[in-house]
Amino acid sequence: MQTSLALHTDKYQINMMYAHWANGTHQRHAVFEAYFRKLPFGNGYAVFAGLERIVHYVSSLKFTEEDIRYLAKQEEQYDERFLEELRRFEFRGTIHSMKEGALVFPNEPLVRVEGTIMEAQLVETALLNFMNYQTLIATKASRIKQVADGDTLLEFGTRRAQEADAAVWGARAAYVAGFHATSNMLAGERFGIPTAGTHAHSWVQSFMSEQEAFDAYAKVLPDQVTLLVDTFDTLESGLPHAIKTAKMLEAQGKRMRAIRLDSGDLAYLSIQARHMLDEAGLDYVQIVASNDLDENTIFNLKAEGARINTWGVGTQLITASDQPSLGGVYKLVEREQDGEMVPTIKISANPEKVSTPGKKDVYRIVDQKTKKAVADYISFPDEDRPRNGKKLKLFNPVHPYLKKYVANYDAIPMLEPIFVDGKQVYDLPSLDDIRSYHRDQLALFWPQYLRKMNPEIYRVNISQKAWELKQKMIDSYMAPEPEHDE
Repeated sequence: MQTSLALHTDKYQINMMYAHWANGTHQRHAVFEAYFRKLPFGNGYAVFAGLERIVHYVSSLKFTEEDIRYLAKQEEQYDERFLEELRRFEFRGTIHSMKEGALVFPNEPLVRVEGTIMEAQLVETALLNFMNYQTLIATKASRIKQVADGDTLLEFGTRRAQEADAAVWGARAAYVAGFHATSNMLAGERFGIPTAGTHAHSWVQSFMSEQEAFDAYAKVLPDQVTLLVDTFDTLESGLPHAIKTAKMLEAQGKRMRAIRLDSGDLAYLSIQARHMLDEAGLDYVQIVASNDLDENTIFNLKAEGARINTWGVGTQLITASDQPSLGGVYKLVEREQDGEMVPTIKISANPEKVSTPGKKDVYRIVDQKTKKAVADYISFPDEDRPRNGKKLKLFNPVHPYLKKYVANYDAIPMLEPIFVDGKQVYDLPSLDDIRSYHRDQLALFWPQYLRKMNPEIYRVNISQKAWELKQKMIDSYMAPEPEHDE
């Protein structure tokens, strides 16, 4: 089985690398920034994830002999000397990144890659693949967490995920954003995520009666009994039989954990089930619900008074079904010219696609009194503000007349060095530390930025210097050609 991910890239990356090599420009330095232009799901924020996989990918980035043989068979007929260059390839660049669990916003650099044009170009596809998917799932999970209001959340998406990697890394992304456990055993083994599971309808169907099925399950796993009660009839069959099994366990000094509802009117059934369980003296037995749940369904069920303690969320989460792509991009912002680094810009007929030139840092501006985030501020590394703490001008880059000034703030740098000259300088934190960091990030924001419906738009501002450079470069590229006298 192939373990190298060097060819986990688009062919045009290899072709551009080859063209740079053939033209002798492959060692020129370049700076790329990865970001997204629009928040997913109509949310007020996104949750950055995917860094751990990016780190593993970059650390082991080498072309195997199998990779080289495959490239040698391509119709481009790459020069053998280029293939030899790839045999020796190692990533020697520098990468800065947001930390996993960070709340992030449109048009701010999430990952910045500096290196030769050849190595910076190669990592684009994989980096975006890992960042886009995991950030999307973490954001979806965070939305669900916001409406679950302290309930237990289980990730149940493996069988509906787009292949094994999506299931495993998607489970991790959900855990980063606050889910409590996953049904995926490989994710549990690999990342230390708690695992949880009940039983299927087929378990009940494989016995002569529902009662026999429940009792047999409870006999084998007396301390982990959650019974699926909707195989035949939830209230007339499943609940009464589950109550009998719970009483059997009580006689043994044990307690049944929960019943699970997987179909029907979950609000009505959970209310009735709660009443039946309480009437039977089983007020400690909890109610788990599943069946194509997402943040909207959970929100509505809660509004209807559903008596559900635990939510098993699968398809809608792991596939991000209402928006299955983040749309993150990777743009060249600086390149080497005559031995110096100069800014570069992408112009587009779509205004939202015009890039902001130059290598940039991101700071989170936090009011010292309220301890709440005021804005994210993007500036060039050689600018003193906001690091010096002096009064800061925040203006809307689309409508510059909309501005405010802030003072008495802390400027928190958001981009961490991950690799410097090819060496990893960042110690990957534990998942518990990432989850804790995510909770701290949420605490920095007022509720209006976090709400599910119609969230307030959080400010992302660029410095005056960055804005002026962008306007100057737009003007220079868009200026009409001078007229010549005939």
